[in-house]
Amino acid sequence: MLGIVAAVLFFLSFLINAAELSTNDVFSSVNVMLLGLTALALHVAGIGAGWARRG
Repeated sequence: MLGIVAAVLFFLSFLINAAELSTNDVFSSVNVMLLGLTALALHVAGIGAGWARRG
């Protein structure tokens, strides 16, 4: 699930950068890209990878 979130954040970062949209400092393309990298790192670490059945 977090892999999909990372892909969406990377795509949004690309659109912001490619269209040269002027956004405030919070939603700059670099910050969105860093959020995507964080989500991707969590996904690779196994957090949010899916439902695990215990028992």
